[in-house]
Amino acid sequence: MKAFRSITAILLLALSLAGGARAQAAAAPADAASASASGTMAKFHIRPVDDAWRASLPRNADAATQAYLDRLPADVVTRSNAYFEGGYWLQLWNFLLGLAISCLLLRRRISARVRDACLRIGRFGAVRDALYGVFFSVASFVLSLPLTVYQGFFREHQYGMATQTFVPWLVDQLVMLAAQTAAFALALAVLYAVIRRTGERWWIWGTVATMAMLVFVVMIGPVWIDPLTNTYKPVSDPVIKAAVLQMAHADEVPVDEVYEFDASRQTTRVSANVSGILGTASVRLNDNLLRTTLPEIRAVMGHELGHFVMNHIYKGLCEMTLLILVGFVFAKWALDAMLRRFGAAWGVRGAGDVAGFPLFIAVFSAFMFVTTPITNTLTRTQEIEADRFGLNLAREPHGEAEVDLKLTEYRKPDPGPIEEFVFFDHPSTRHRVHDAMQWREAMGTP
Repeated sequence: MKAFRSITAILLLALSLAGGARAQAAAAPADAASASASGTMAKFHIRPVDDAWRASLPRNADAATQAYLDRLPADVVTRSNAYFEGGYWLQLWNFLLGLAISCLLLRRRISARVRDACLRIGRFGAVRDALYGVFFSVASFVLSLPLTVYQGFFREHQYGMATQTFVPWLVDQLVMLAAQTAAFALALAVLYAVIRRTGERWWIWGTVATMAMLVFVVMIGPVWIDPLTNTYKPVSDPVIKAAVLQMAHADEVPVDEVYEFDASRQTTRVSANVSGILGTASVRLNDNLLRTTLPEIRAVMGHELGHFVMNHIYKGLCEMTLLILVGFVFAKWALDAMLRRFGAAWGVRGAGDVAGFPLFIAVFSAFMFVTTPITNTLTRTQEIEADRFGLNLAREPHGEAEVDLKLTEYRKPDPGPIEEFVFFDHPSTRHRVHDAMQWREAMGTP
C-alpha cells in the first residue's frame, strides 16, 4: 500500500498541505554492514535466535509475543521511540508551515499578482490556472525546503536510515518536484474549471473531478511515476521469484513477473508493494528486502498480495471519496465566510478565482490535519487485514514476527492504545507480532 499512498500524495498535494511529510517505507530496514548466521541483514542489534528457539516458544500467543519483544535491547527501543515521537511534532510543524505559506501569499497579495501575470501569458482560464499551479508548486517547494532538508535528509541520516549524499538526494527531490508541478498544473486547471462551471454545487463536482484524477494517477503510477527515481527490473533469484508467483497465482493475482527496485541507493528500509489498477498491476520488492530470509520475504509479499486480493486500492479510493467530499463541504463553508471578510483585501474575486488557492489549501489542510486519526485508522485497519491475509497465505508466522522486529528501527514498538489510534497508520510491532503468534497458536504450528 505504500506505493498507493505515495502516488495518491502526488495528486493530493494540490488539495492538501504544501511541504507535508513524505510517506515512510512500509516494511523493515536492512543493512549490509552486519549479518546474522542465517543471512538476514540487520542494521541494529536484535538478539539473534535459531529455529530451536522458535520451536521452544510458549504456545500461548501473549507469552510468545513478549519473548519476541524481549529480544529488542533497551537502547534500540529508546532510539525508535525518539524517532517516531519526533514525527508527531513534524506533523504539526509541516501543518503550521503550510498555513504560514498560504498566509504569506494571500496577505501580501502575491497570489493575486501572480494570477494577473499568468492571465497576461495565458488568456484562457485553464492555461492561467495551470500556470498558477506551476508557480504554487515551485514556491511551496522553495519556501518549505529548509524543513524538507532537515526532515528528509539530515534527520534520516541522524537515525541511520538514509544512504544518499546530499546532491543525489536533492536531485531526487527535484525530479519529484517536476512530477508534483505537472500534477499541480493539471489539478488546478481541472478543479477551477469545475468550480466556475458548477457554481454553488462545486463541492460535489469538485469531488468527482478530484477522484477521476486520482484514479488516473493510481493507474499510471507503476508505469510512469515510480520509475522516475528508481530502476525496476525482474527479480533475478529464481527461488524468490517462484515463491512470490506461487502465492500470487494461488489467489489469481494476474501477474507473471516479479520486479525488484534499487531502494538501497536511498534508504536502508525494505519495502514491497502490489500496485496498479485497470491492467497495470505489478508486484515489486526492493533490493533491501532481497537481503532478508525467504520466510521474511514470503511474509511481506503475502501481506502485499493481500492488499491486492482484498481490493484495498478500490476500497481506499471509495473511502477517500467520502473524505474529500466532506472536506470540500468544509472548504466551501470556510471559503465563503473568509472571502466575504477578506477577499477584497487579498485581491481574490471568489471561490472560482485561482488566486484564492492558498486559502483553499489552508482550510482543506486544516480539515485533513484534524481528521488524521480517522485517516490513520482507515489505513491501519487495511494493514491489519493484509497482515492476517498474509499469514494465511504465506504461513510464515516467524517470518512475519522477524520482519516486525526490524520495523522497530523507525516505528515505536509498544505504544498506548490512544497513541496508536491517533498517530499510527500501521499497527504497532506488538500488535503485529501478537497477530502472528495468535495464528501460530491457533494453527498448532511450531
